Amino acid sequence: MADTKVTNKRNIDRKLRKWEVASFFFGLYDVLTIILSYFLALFLRYGCHISDIPVEQLECFSYTMHIHVVFTVIVYFLLKLYSSVWEFVGVFEMARILVANVITFFSHFVVTIFVCAVFIENVPDGRMPIAYYLYGAMMQFLFAISARLGYRYFLILKKRNQIDVKICKHILIYGAGDAGKTIAREIMNTPKLNERVVAFIDDDNNKWGGYISGVPVRGGREDLFRVVKQYKIEKIYVAIPSISNSQRKEILNLCAATECELLNLPSTYQISTKEITVSKMKEVSIEDLLGRDTIKVNNEEIGRFLEGKVVLITGAGGSIGSELSRQVAANNPKKLVLFDIYENGVYDVQLELRKKYPNLDLIVLIGSVRDTRRIFQVFEEYRPQIVYHAAAHKHVPLMEDSPCESIKNNSIGTYKTAFAAMLYGTERFVLISTDKAVNPTNIMGASKRLCEMVIQTFDAKIKAGKAYTLPLLFTHWLEDDLSEQSMVDILGSVKTEFVAVRFGNVLGSNGSVIPIFKRQIDEGGPVTVTHPDIIRYFMTIPEAVSLVLQAGTYAHGGEIFVLDMGEPMKIDTLARNLIRLSGYVPDEDIKIEYTGLRPGEKLYEEKLMDEEGMEKTDNNLIHIGKPLEFDHDVFLENLDELNRVAYKNTEEIKAYVAKFVQTYHPN
Repeated sequence: MADTKVTNKRNIDRKLRKWEVASFFFGLYDVLTIILSYFLALFLRYGCHISDIPVEQLECFSYTMHIHVVFTVIVYFLLKLYSSVWEFVGVFEMARILVANVITFFSHFVVTIFVCAVFIENVPDGRMPIAYYLYGAMMQFLFAISARLGYRYFLILKKRNQIDVKICKHILIYGAGDAGKTIAREIMNTPKLNERVVAFIDDDNNKWGGYISGVPVRGGREDLFRVVKQYKIEKIYVAIPSISNSQRKEILNLCAATECELLNLPSTYQISTKEITVSKMKEVSIEDLLGRDTIKVNNEEIGRFLEGKVVLITGAGGSIGSELSRQVAANNPKKLVLFDIYENGVYDVQLELRKKYPNLDLIVLIGSVRDTRRIFQVFEEYRPQIVYHAAAHKHVPLMEDSPCESIKNNSIGTYKTAFAAMLYGTERFVLISTDKAVNPTNIMGASKRLCEMVIQTFDAKIKAGKAYTLPLLFTHWLEDDLSEQSMVDILGSVKTEFVAVRFGNVLGSNGSVIPIFKRQIDEGGPVTVTHPDIIRYFMTIPEAVSLVLQAGTYAHGGEIFVLDMGEPMKIDTLARNLIRLSGYVPDEDIKIEYTGLRPGEKLYEEKLMDEEGMEKTDNNLIHIGKPLEFDHDVFLENLDELNRVAYKNTEEIKAYVAKFVQTYHPN
């Protein structure tokens, strides 16, 4: 009953829609213009003299016209010409009008012949003149199409007149292709945007000097600054979805230098009026300005490697660890174990994965890789087949102030985790390393270089069948039932493959400069850069993790995989681009201050040591660095000593590390 009342109320309150009102008047218009079209056709056929028109043909016209009018209106109705929203009339509506007129032309031809033969005598040739049919059909089509196009044009002008030209933003569209034209039309037809497209820029010189929807194409990229100044451009839409990311980088950096507001159409959108809209334009991010082409990995190979396996991720709540968790979860592991000391981060990942993958066997554990009993307990209970070791202290300045913690957590923590993996039958152990491990000038980088040396040492001992000689660098012993003799028996046949993956800075990570710069910009500046010439390699977190997973499938043990980070970028340029993207002018609205290199920081990071060579893999973005040779037994003795020194929290820890890591040269 309630539903019936609501329906009745809707029927009572319902007002005619605009297109319904327009269709009613179009119907009246069609009736009048159909009659007029064929009368004018007859009139023109006889030299514009009514007196010359044979009476029989006038009689045939009057007999047949009401039939033709009714039939035409029915055809128009069946072809939905009275239910189209003519505000958006296009090619398909025009085609339907053409089809309707072809149908009614032939029907009228047949009807007039029949009427002339049956009802009217003495009609010349037994039909109306051929010109009558042709002229009439053409004028009927022209009347029908001109009214509808005229109505659409009237609505467009009405909308454009609603835009306050004095206060509307002047828009430049970079790209005069299908995407650019679609964006321009939508802006023109949407007064509430309060924007006005005043010019196009396109690199195709065949379009220069032409007009698109009344808007001129004023040249290519070399004309950008002139056009921005000439037309007082405030906002630029980059609408070129089909170009490569490296080409997009050049264009976006050029547009960003104009200091106009900048929006970009992501390349993932296809050129289709259904998919390209102003709403799908997005603010240009710093990732766009890096200009990396899409990274391709063999997802099938990664899937085969991870599917049905028990996978452990340490540091799973961090920026790299959380993305590792997402991508591993997507590959249908048998069980995914997340391990982290920081509960808030890993809790967020847990909520996300349980919502997205409700059938995933997900285990979330809190603990530290420095806690021997805890890490061994985890390995003993869950027996992970694949381990991604991302747990680490990463902040360079903080580790300079607390160097012993860097050694305890990064180097010794990696040793303990690797030992547990080996002892409990892990198939593959992947260490997440950093380019700061190459010729390190800070303790964090040196500690990660020690991690790499741990991995290489474990691999060498396993391949030599001497894993049982690895020392127990533990401050306390394990469960009573795990004797040293039983460990020797177990380690005699261990097969674990240990590898490291080295890459540079990732955008958006906890240690990235991007969040710091954004916060400083939000506060009105200044933006602090350590040195005007400092450069870094950058990659997005999902890109880096996908390559880590791919590198893991290539491993045979002992490799240090190096990810191709693309071209390095000046931090100063990064800061200035971020300021521009935020709508400010560098050094005017937001000041940039140079604070000097921080302790342990160097001007540039290296991906490989000078001594390391480079081998190719099946993925041209993943390379293998030839391991540096060193005495593994001496290294283990030094690491044992370093372990004791670190846990004494001595201030001379950096000197000890420099003695053991020959490439470490502290600032």
